Amino acid sequence: MLTEKTTTRELPEPLSLRRMVGPGVVAVGIGMAAGEIILWPYLTAIGGLGLLWLAFTTLAVQFVINMEIERYTLATGQTALVGFSRWWKGWGIIICLAGAFQYVWPGWATSGSTVFTYLIGGGDPVWITVATLVIVGLLLSFSKVIYNTVEKVEFVKVGLTLFFLVVVVIFVISLGTWGEGAKATVTEFGQIPEGITFTLILSAIGAAGAGGVHNLVLSNWIRDKRYGMGAHVPRLVSPITGQVEAAGTDRYTFPIDDTSMARWKVWWKRANIEHLSSFVAVCFVTISVMSLLAYETLFGLDDLKSDPSFLRIQGDIFADEVGGWLRLLFLSVAVVSLWAAAMGLLDIIGRLASDFLRRNYLTESTRWTEPRLYLVVVWAEIILGSAILLAGFDQPLGLLIVSTCAASVVTLLYSILLIRLNTRDLPAAVKLGGWRLGGMLVAIAFYGFFAIAMVVTQLQRL
Repeated sequence: MLTEKTTTRELPEPLSLRRMVGPGVVAVGIGMAAGEIILWPYLTAIGGLGLLWLAFTTLAVQFVINMEIERYTLATGQTALVGFSRWWKGWGIIICLAGAFQYVWPGWATSGSTVFTYLIGGGDPVWITVATLVIVGLLLSFSKVIYNTVEKVEFVKVGLTLFFLVVVVIFVISLGTWGEGAKATVTEFGQIPEGITFTLILSAIGAAGAGGVHNLVLSNWIRDKRYGMGAHVPRLVSPITGQVEAAGTDRYTFPIDDTSMARWKVWWKRANIEHLSSFVAVCFVTISVMSLLAYETLFGLDDLKSDPSFLRIQGDIFADEVGGWLRLLFLSVAVVSLWAAAMGLLDIIGRLASDFLRRNYLTESTRWTEPRLYLVVVWAEIILGSAILLAGFDQPLGLLIVSTCAASVVTLLYSILLIRLNTRDLPAAVKLGGWRLGGMLVAIAFYGFFAIAMVVTQLQRL
């Protein structure tokens, strides 16, 4: 168990809801790519609308999980990952390695580069991806406050995507498709369409909204956004352009009195509203509309391949039925979405690893500050991801399936750890309980079922 000093500080006055908006948008901005642009539309194109119920169920489960990640940091200023490591450092090592495995496969960036070649009419996706990763690394390296840069990029991406959704609702999706989607969600609840494997399903639920270590980094983002006791922790900045170091190993607590509890209730209510409105609602709309769009344009076609080429087919259909401008908009949104996701994913693994290493192994080091560790991890991911592509493993959908299956398994692991963390390591007045505890047990059963089903089906093929 990690030896630490717990410091008592006042719980800060709650921020206004407007000022709290951000972490949910960053989470949805990064997550709104592999699942919403590629995996869920692809599943709809080959299996119809019968899996929409699973997407909506996944979002509900993730809302419960994500708020428990936020609860711990709101109450302590410490990230959930470091909280797990207080019992055993091995949990942090396992999760960091799982995160590296999940995101070292540059499926998002490669998919974006592949779509970019459709947009410009040619090019080598591998070298475009390598160049993109290097540019993203430079942007992160020279950001004064790294969270602010990531937040701005994801805000632009989400805004552009929502604009595109409005356009296709007006010009493409018919009322009949809306009706079929609503009917399938209700009448086919709990059913798996023919031809959809459990591997694809586990991949899809790992890419619906967020997934894997992606969710855990909500701790870091809300800390940098100054939520609750996170306001007492310095933010992560660039070691090149910034002056403040994200340091400190202490876990904070606040006095349990009437003033603190009144503030806590406001913090907790507003954090829930922010996440429900910016993360869950945007994911719900995006998955729904993009799946309906795929059903409207692609369902029933026989020549769909398990790679992003179906996006090119979809773009050509838009050009024929509506106009070339819609094809241009569609492919541009897909490129921006996937590349912005790649930026966010590099940020995620950089934050996780630097936070864990600094607070468990390099507490006293003056050389290896958290910002320096962050950049080392980010550039290591860029180099390793580029090496994987240059070695010939460059199939985008295959890379995405590997990453998102890993995400689902990691989510199962830390959901179990979160129950212990928020029931045993928080004061009784703010700890996990009631219907949310029941929701976490449902989350474990949900991810556990599909993970076991995938393993069983794979073993049966041997």
